[in-house]
Amino acid sequence: MKKQIKKYAFLLLIVFGNGYAQTKKYMDPKKPIEDRISLLMKEMTLEEKVGQMNQYNGFWDVTGPAPKGGSAELKYEHLRKGLVGSMLTVRGVKEVRAVQKIAVEETRLGIPLIIGFDVIHGYKTLSPIPLAEASSWDLEAIKKSAAIAADEASASGINWTFAPNVDVSNDARWGRVMEGAGEDPYLGSKIGYARVKGFQGETVADLAKVNTIAACAKHFAGYGFVEAGLEYNSVDISNSKLYNSVLPPFEATIQAGIRTFMNSFNTLNGVPATGNAFLQRDILKGKWKFDGFVVSDYASIREMIAHGYAKDEDDATAKAVIAGSDMDMESYLYVAKLVALVKEGKVKESLVDDAVRRILRVKFELGLFDDPYRYCDEKREKEVVGSKANNDGVLDMAKKSIVLLKNEKNLLPLKKSGQKIALIGALANDKNSPLGSWRIAADDNTAVSVLEGMQQYKDNQLTFEKGADLLSQKATFLTETVFNTTDKSGFEAAKTAAKNADVVVMVLGEYGFQSGEARSRTDLNLPGVQQELLEEIYKVNPNIVLVLNNGRPLSIPWAAQNVPAIVEAWHLGTQTGNAVAQVLYGDYNPSGKLTMSFPRNVGQVPIYYNKYSTGRPIDSDKNVFWSHYMDVEKTPLFPFGFGLSYTTFDYKNLKLNKTAFAKGEKIQVSVDVTNTGNYDGKEVVQLYINDPVASIVKPLKELKGFELVALKKGETKTIQFTLSEKELGFYDNEGKYLVEPGLFNIMVGWNSNEGLTSKFELK
Repeated sequence: MKKQIKKYAFLLLIVFGNGYAQTKKYMDPKKPIEDRISLLMKEMTLEEKVGQMNQYNGFWDVTGPAPKGGSAELKYEHLRKGLVGSMLTVRGVKEVRAVQKIAVEETRLGIPLIIGFDVIHGYKTLSPIPLAEASSWDLEAIKKSAAIAADEASASGINWTFAPNVDVSNDARWGRVMEGAGEDPYLGSKIGYARVKGFQGETVADLAKVNTIAACAKHFAGYGFVEAGLEYNSVDISNSKLYNSVLPPFEATIQAGIRTFMNSFNTLNGVPATGNAFLQRDILKGKWKFDGFVVSDYASIREMIAHGYAKDEDDATAKAVIAGSDMDMESYLYVAKLVALVKEGKVKESLVDDAVRRILRVKFELGLFDDPYRYCDEKREKEVVGSKANNDGVLDMAKKSIVLLKNEKNLLPLKKSGQKIALIGALANDKNSPLGSWRIAADDNTAVSVLEGMQQYKDNQLTFEKGADLLSQKATFLTETVFNTTDKSGFEAAKTAAKNADVVVMVLGEYGFQSGEARSRTDLNLPGVQQELLEEIYKVNPNIVLVLNNGRPLSIPWAAQNVPAIVEAWHLGTQTGNAVAQVLYGDYNPSGKLTMSFPRNVGQVPIYYNKYSTGRPIDSDKNVFWSHYMDVEKTPLFPFGFGLSYTTFDYKNLKLNKTAFAKGEKIQVSVDVTNTGNYDGKEVVQLYINDPVASIVKPLKELKGFELVALKKGETKTIQFTLSEKELGFYDNEGKYLVEPGLFNIMVGWNSNEGLTSKFELK
């Protein structure tokens, strides 16, 4: 037996090097993870512990020679000394294996790296942007989309994504609304939960599977409410907004088993989130009992100095650790400052131990200690990335994400033969923009364009004209997007094509890099010369189908008034053109519903359905002294929950099982929905409540239930909802959950503005 043990240890030494041989005490997979962590931490020096709290961005050609000079050499030496716990943006099996090999085989303890990456809406095969996916209201499809992303990312060596973004936001000026689920905390909670399950699997045990990755809820917290929609700006919100709008989606990810959180760039109550103990210690790790780890956003620990909250690097480091930020992403401060701060007594070593235990816990759960190269299978990488199954999956998601905003004159669906169709707009023949923002692993020009999608329908006469360039120079993820505002030389050719067509399909909107991080806007109209092109084409042929490609709600009042058909197609990812074409031609009946309100103009922003009543909500005295605008209606152009279909639906027989309920009783709500049109279709049935009198003012409407139901032509289904104290209550300004007696109004309908109403009493 002793000979066998010695032989096993010798083999470990040969295969994994000195570092991995020394880990044999905590390599036994039969031991509980917490015991293995304790054994490992007994072996670690303070410097090695701090190293686990250090994350570096990729910094050299990892399959090439070691770097010489500059920060790259410093990072390389830190990696070899075991002073790096994680790396990000290293991707591909060869690259990941190379850095993992250094961590495992050249360091004293051989602790494997966790490899992070921004897998926001796919890896190489891209799904629609998250805001578009949310418009499907299809939780299973969203979960599957995240699973496809995890499958491809894990096959390329990655085991941790910085997603989902669960920031609730009602300000379309903020570019990062494209990463979230929209303006509603209830829907955002459901979608956040689904995405975590898609990335990680159903249980924490599923993290050890080779096709799952750890998820990261971001940005904790309040980032969706940056003032003026300005990136990296301050946040100043009430406790009521914090507890009832901001925090619920984050708590939902905890219930889903999420393993990491990322803090946000903004301040909250005057304290940067990175140094905010109230958020990270009191709520996240205290009240919610989160046992994963928190990573800072990129360099946000150092940025507390710029905020004016920390006086220098030592102060920023201490405040971040004390507040509960476990891992430093690219500030370089923990690795440079933390050991000395502990030795000087300015930071307790117990806080370091807590952070390291959390980080190691996730690494053990991912199975990295059992096989550090488990995500480094080149054969699997070739089979999985870009597979037909993954392309089919993102196509399905893309079709479900499309929202039909208007359809008059029977323009849609298009006829499949005998029509002359003019396809106009630079975006119609663009294979890059539809990929959207946050697609840093995807190859350029790999989207199916709308032109390519429509060319699959060969029995119509299709003519394409660009009309005008959208951009005046190439756009990239790292540079400002510059639009063409002067060159209209293609207008005449486009007008000629439109004049000779039965129907004009115009693809207009934002370029893919016009939304996302650092893409704040003060103008939500069509950029460049697109609005002028649209109006010029309308003069010669008003039979226009406007297809919007965008990453946020736009202000399109002229189009809403004049253009007969409008399709919100977002940035749909790899299969954009096929999805759009199948919807336009009626092979897929659109069923999406908006999850952010569209403003009439930017002056209404932020605009959202779950607003509060004012003391003067309506014109009761026939004078000007009530809550309104002088120049535009105060309602949105298209409200939350809005979306049409090629068929029609009728709602009848809204019923409650009783009219009065005791506290704790379940409230049963039912409604009959009938497909009264000529196509099979799907409808998102939405339930809203209103608590008209409460100890804090409640919104006029709050989504508290929805169901996506498929109905064949002529079919009727009874849809049932159950309301409990979970849906009826709210948080007070101290974070206490209350369920108060009184009357409740209820609405079940087809968007947040329209539906059948009833009421009940809670005693």
